[in-house]
Amino acid sequence: MKSFCPKVSFLLLITLVLTSFVFSEAQKCRPNGRIRGKKAPSGQCNKENDSDCCVQGKMYTTYECSPSVSTHTKAYLTLNSFQKGGDGGGPSACDNQYHSDDTPVVALSTGWFNDKSRCLNKITISANGKSVVATVVDECDSTMGCDEEHDYQPPCPNNIVDASKAVWKALGVPQDQWGGLDITWSDA
Repeated sequence: MKSFCPKVSFLLLITLVLTSFVFSEAQKCRPNGRIRGKKAPSGQCNKENDSDCCVQGKMYTTYECSPSVSTHTKAYLTLNSFQKGGDGGGPSACDNQYHSDDTPVVALSTGWFNDKSRCLNKITISANGKSVVATVVDECDSTMGCDEEHDYQPPCPNNIVDASKAVWKALGVPQDQWGGLDITWSDA
């Protein structure tokens, strides 16, 4: 039997490397648009938990995707109230209910929420040398914002796990440091 010609082997190797690169590039999450901020009518943007309100005329990036999920997905933990009247706005998208701040629940960025496919599923959040299991109850919308439906808050970045106070407590984060924290998470 004849062995492969070195040129053919080299071409095969180049083809595999290029295919891998193109596939890898296709898996990256890139912005899909921008929206212009609108100023909220008086009293319409709930600033509980240091929530941001849209700035008139500022451009905000939107995403339809989130980074790939792994056993240690890197994310940014934010603080949200899922209670009635809280900065989370209306009832949760998964069950049309409000949830106590004492219950470990989260909203995920649009790509990770994945058209409700993670609704009421559990995820494990790790940070600060501790882990907590929380239930996915809502979407942190990365595609829209700066309107009444979104409490005049900007679109979420594509890597957000927006968590109740119970999650922050379980992770042992001092209350004066609540608001933003690098974490990892995975499906439980």
